[in-house]
Amino acid sequence: MAGIIGELCGVVNLRMALIFVFLDGVGLARAALTNPLTVNPSPHLRALLGGPLTLEQAQSGVGLLLRPIDAALGVPGPPQSGTGHVALLAGVNAPAMHGRHQPNFPPVALRPLLAERSLFRRALAAGRSVAFANVFPPIFYEAVARRRIRPSASVLAAQGAGLPLRGLAELRAGQALSWDITGQALYARGETPDLPPITPEQAGACLAALARTYDLVFFECFFTDLAGHGRMGANGPAEAVARVDGLIGGLLAHMNPADTLLLTSDHGNLEDSSTTVHTEAPVPLLAVGPATRAFAMVERIDQIADAVLGVL
Repeated sequence: MAGIIGELCGVVNLRMALIFVFLDGVGLARAALTNPLTVNPSPHLRALLGGPLTLEQAQSGVGLLLRPIDAALGVPGPPQSGTGHVALLAGVNAPAMHGRHQPNFPPVALRPLLAERSLFRRALAAGRSVAFANVFPPIFYEAVARRRIRPSASVLAAQGAGLPLRGLAELRAGQALSWDITGQALYARGETPDLPPITPEQAGACLAALARTYDLVFFECFFTDLAGHGRMGANGPAEAVARVDGLIGGLLAHMNPADTLLLTSDHGNLEDSSTTVHTEAPVPLLAVGPATRAFAMVERIDQIADAVLGVL
């Protein structure tokens, strides 16, 4: 893996893209028997970092950065997705502005700000091309129309930027991914009978391929948070670790040497199997590639959007 990092950092003339992988609910904690990231195999991450995705592997070097960053943003209590996603995508201290951490979906009062200041909108305004790599099948629009679900922060940000959401046609063409990385959930529900699940490594290769066309590729995975909440079965945490590890392995094997991978989260959860609720652990900021130095000073999740824009 050290050779890959050296190759990534040795090329300066190729077009650069940033691949932003957002994992919901993954903290960066110390190695422990209660930490699924410690006890389950993760060969790609271990080869990259010299160990599992835990606090002990925090490091900063040429082409590789792993550091813990703050997700609480000075607001008491465990961070939550609703305000955390706004902080990540809009680069604002959403919990402080809202007065508390809000779960699930963005606060109504902050939605105009999210649409106006989103990473997607600002990147497009700067003349950069953006791909929101998640697939949104017909059942998503039906559920929104019937008010069974509400649009997430990423969807609101994309809509505010005029960024199209990808559908099943893009999924069939290998130009979109399911939120669970492999597409198993869609296939199991009968929504994609002609599309058997892919491997996590194939999913990583798909993101790497998108980065050959777009300056910013954004993908979000909720499997990790659902597994931490115990909603993916007894084997959920182990499966989450395997899928994330395979995704990263596929990305590193196929991304261009000039591209940079950025991975982070909004709050802790998966890293502590002794609880099924969010934790107050810091979250990982992992960067691999030539642009890692741009993230060396990031200390909080609300600083990531501006750092990404600086790279682009």
